[in-house]
Order: sequence, then structure tokens, then C-alpha cells
Amino acid sequence: MTAIPAQRHMLTDDVRDAVKRAQAQVNTLVLGKQHEVRLAFVAMLSGGHLLIEDLPGLGKTTLAHAMAATLGLGFQRVQFTSDLLPSDIVGVSLFDAQAQRFEFHPGPVFAHVLLADEINRAPPRTQSALLEAMAEHQVTVDGSTHALPDPFFVIATQNPVDLAGTYPLPDSQLDRFLLRLTLGYPDRDAERALLAGDDRRDLIAQALPVLGDGGVLALLRAPSAIHASDALVEYVQALLARSRHHPGVRVGLSPRAGIALLRAARAHALLLGRAHVVPEDVQALFPAVAAHRLVGDADAGDGHALAKSILHGVRVD
Repeated sequence: MTAIPAQRHMLTDDVRDAVKRAQAQVNTLVLGKQHEVRLAFVAMLSGGHLLIEDLPGLGKTTLAHAMAATLGLGFQRVQFTSDLLPSDIVGVSLFDAQAQRFEFHPGPVFAHVLLADEINRAPPRTQSALLEAMAEHQVTVDGSTHALPDPFFVIATQNPVDLAGTYPLPDSQLDRFLLRLTLGYPDRDAERALLAGDDRRDLIAQALPVLGDGGVLALLRAPSAIHASDALVEYVQALLARSRHHPGVRVGLSPRAGIALLRAARAHALLLGRAHVVPEDVQALFPAVAAHRLVGDADAGDGHALAKSILHGVRVD
């Protein structure tokens, strides 16, 4: 491993403390899901977006609400349905007869945190309304470009594609999400606490912000101070190369996926209190970053299984 430059260590105690307190509060609201909460913070700290796929009723929306309340950010929720229009998300220009000009009326996408709930219940045309927003942090309506708030973070939930009334997300849409995760059923103790405790919605409504937009912007800059050695970058590149030639994979990982993996690994190291990335950071995140980007043969299994197989096929030097 190469030496770590001295300036890379300059992460303040305030940054570390703020991240710990924010995670701790979300974990009191979303019980028994410490790993998934950490992944949600990885996505936020990396400046990326989060896709949560699971059955209804397992806490996907609760996690999004808890993140927004804890971060102290403006929050909007859009329930995606089959009749939702792109203008219902990004906004619309309406003619003002008194002013004799068109005025833009922003849609719910103009928020710091946007919850796109059950995103795959809307048709592809409506799903695509988020593409420019997620990639460029702006929207274009009637030829005019409008900047979105900074920070801007999309948390989308989707039901499994084999449920009725769902549309598969196109590859271009999936690639906009830094991470995809599942929550799964809670363990016995967490479920008992949920059944016996207060309503999660009431607890979230009472939760006090830990950060705020200024604090979040400071946190978004923090991962760039985390060092990734040349050897670590070579390991990521080896994973990308393996994905393009792995048995059962038709479309492997792009350079953009590798950049996303490195960004996420830096954020993961920060959350664990380290000033440098280690291979374990990459390994902990690789399935969540890679699985939804891999396109496999019909009999090759799902993306998660392929990602695990690729990970096991690359040796750490």
C-alpha cells in the first residue's frame, strides 16, 4: 500500500460525531436494520441516489422519512401510479394572462429529499422524468433549465417486478441509482419492539433534525478526503474487468459503475471512522452497487448472485 498523504487525515471530530448521531437516530426509527441504514448513509454521503426493493410493509417508506427528518432537509413524497404524468413530478409552465407570459410552477422534485414511492408502478415515460434530475440535478421544461436544490437526494422504493401492476425500470434508470438494497423481514426482537412500541410515523414526526442542509453539504465534501491507494483502485478495476468476462454476464460494469463504487467505498470508510479505503469497504458495497447494473443470461441467476460470484473470482493482492 502507498503512504497516505498527511492532509487526508484532516477529518474533524465534528464530522465524525455528526455522522454517528445521525445514524444512531435513524436506527431508533428503523429497528434492526443497522447495515441497511449504513448503506443509506453511504448513498447520501456519496452524492448518489438510493433504490430500495422489497415487499410492501417492510419499512421502505419509513427509512426514507427517517433519513429526511434526521438530516433536517426539505422532503417531498410522490406516489407513483399508472396515471402519473411527468409534469406531476417536474412541474409545468402555465400561461399567466395578467403578466402575458408563461410561469413555471415547480413540481415536487424541487426538494432536498424526494421519495419516489413504488417507482415501478408508473410507466417508463413517467419514470424517465427523473433521469435528468438524478444525473444533472436540474430539470428542463419547455426549453428552460431549472436547477434543483443542493443537496438533492432521491430515495426510490419499488415492489418486486413479479408483483401485479409493475413496470421494470430501464437500465438507464437503474444506472442512476448508486445503491440498491433490500430490507427484508425484521428479526424477532426488532419485530416485537415494532409491535409493542409507538407508531413509527409519530416517532418520525417528533424526531429533531441532527444536521440541516449546511451540515449535510459539509458531510458531502468529507468523503473526498478519504484516501484510496493505487492498489485499491487496481482492485476495483479488476472487478470491473472480471464483470465483463464473467460466465453468465451479458453486460458487465461500466467505468461509471467503478467511479460509483469508489465514491461509495470512501463514504463507507468515513462512516467506520477511517481516513483510508480498504478492500473490505469495496467488498461490503460491491453487491449493492453492482447487482442492479449487471445484465445476465436467462439462466445465470439474479444480479446479486452474479455480483457475489464476481467478487469471489477476484483475488486481493
